[in-house]
Amino acid sequence: MFIVRSIFLFITYGTIAIIVAAIVLILLRSLFNYLDVNPFNWSALTVRRLTDPVVLPVRRMLIASRVDPVAAPLIAILLIILVGYFVVQIFGSALSALAGIMSATLSGSPSAPVAVIGYLLYGFLGLYKLVIFIRIICSWFAVSYANRLMRFVFRSTEPLLAPLRRTIPPVGMFDISPIVAFLILWLLQAAVAGTLLRGWPVESF
Repeated sequence: MFIVRSIFLFITYGTIAIIVAAIVLILLRSLFNYLDVNPFNWSALTVRRLTDPVVLPVRRMLIASRVDPVAAPLIAILLIILVGYFVVQIFGSALSALAGIMSATLSGSPSAPVAVIGYLLYGFLGLYKLVIFIRIICSWFAVSYANRLMRFVFRSTEPLLAPLRRTIPPVGMFDISPIVAFLILWLLQAAVAGTLLRGWPVESF
């Protein structure tokens, strides 16, 4: 299990490093704007180019909601932290299932085949949450449907999200069906852990 835990730590620290770097760049962008630095200055131009993919979609969303876009950098920072948290949690769930499969396979227990099925289901549900999460991120950044990754993500998640979208009305301009989908998948994981994996550890990294 040392390898699985090492992978999880690598993902966690890598995510934290990316979050810190993104926050520093967004704060630098805000500082340059406040100090009215020449926008064609190399430093200001580089920071703007690196942060535009995050700040501009948030800015457009605020303008569409008739909210002052001056808060876009702060909201972008909060979204980056939230995204990082979800990435760590979802990868932790998937790697937990992998560690469980390895443990059950090596145990030689009579209930090991049932546990392996349980861990596979648990891991699949975790990966499905990751795919839904990728779809949300792609929609934020307006990734074209012509993109192969976007087509795969859309086709994979639509069987769950489409019925939810028809059933649950949007809140203002926000589609909350992905949030409900996350809740359903979390409950399904809890059901798998309480039945097929009863008596077996579900690793918590």
